[in-house]
Amino acid sequence: MTDCLLRRGVEADLPQVLALIHELAAFEKAPDAVTNTLAAMRRDGFGPAPIFGFFVLENPDHQLVGLALFYTAYSTWKGRMLYLEDLVVTEAARRGGHGRLLFDAVVAEARATGAHRLKWQVLNWNAPAIGFYQKLGAAIESEWLNGNLDAAQLAAYAVGPAAQAVVG
Repeated sequence: MTDCLLRRGVEADLPQVLALIHELAAFEKAPDAVTNTLAAMRRDGFGPAPIFGFFVLENPDHQLVGLALFYTAYSTWKGRMLYLEDLVVTEAARRGGHGRLLFDAVVAEARATGAHRLKWQVLNWNAPAIGFYQKLGAAIESEWLNGNLDAAQLAAYAVGPAAQAVVG
């Protein structure tokens, strides 16, 4: 499927992570919308009170070709949930199973942290992403198309062994 290494992100990854975020913004037709900085990402992800985590896919040349950035959120109706902020695979690496590896890792993280829901958004014009999530069994809503895996769907989701090994 892939010769990339799936692993948790570390602080040294942040410059490449920010580059992937800029690539995503350009794909989503908002190249100037990113205002986040490396300093803010260092503080928010690796400071005294980290508020996000991420998984990366690293190719044999030590370049990141994929990113799944997430954070814990809370639903007043369901309790703890994991929010997948961005799932990014570089254009050159798409259709190689990379998105599935990253999504598997996020599902495994949701389970490991006791989340009752995994939530994310996908633009309503992004047909390949919508198809990807539907293929994985996610419920897709309208407009900003919020995707969810509830507790039963998280439990039933077939996480691959690479993702399970990363999460532990």
